[in-house]
Amino acid sequence: MALLEGYAEALRRGWSPNTMRDVSADELQAVEADPEAFLADLTDQDGTVQMADGSEKPRLPFRLFWISDGEFCGAIGLRFMRGSEELPAYVPGHIGYTVVPWKQRRGYATAALGLVLAVAREGGLRHVVISCDADNEGSKKVILANGGVLAGEIPRDAETGKPKLNFRIET
Repeated sequence: MALLEGYAEALRRGWSPNTMRDVSADELQAVEADPEAFLADLTDQDGTVQMADGSEKPRLPFRLFWISDGEFCGAIGLRFMRGSEELPAYVPGHIGYTVVPWKQRRGYATAALGLVLAVAREGGLRHVVISCDADNEGSKKVILANGGVLAGEIPRDAETGKPKLNFRIET
């Protein structure tokens, strides 16, 4: 709750926590309508998630963390299927992260990924998969700095048309 106003301000400035589609307006409306309900929904382990094409898929178990330097900086999440490193085809990787543009290039994503890898290891994952756009040099540096090894290219994203890269990190 302490960082929620910073989260809302990031949404107002056009930042989206979803790197696949812009959800900033919808999330800001939900935060402003009922902050406590928004946080409850954000951390709800049940239900569904809406995909970029509008379809709904089952929500996987996850851990969500907000990145902070005293102010809201971004978010990082770990998705998993209990007892397995496998993921459904609709999930692009175990870990997703985003840092607000005005806090980028300060090492926050690199540090956050390192911390979440420890959470993954404690949860029994021997490795994780992370994907990023092939032209996202910043994200590639974050992944490589945490031991990422290129595991292949994913066919072009249906929404953006951009090729994506898959990386594997041993935990």
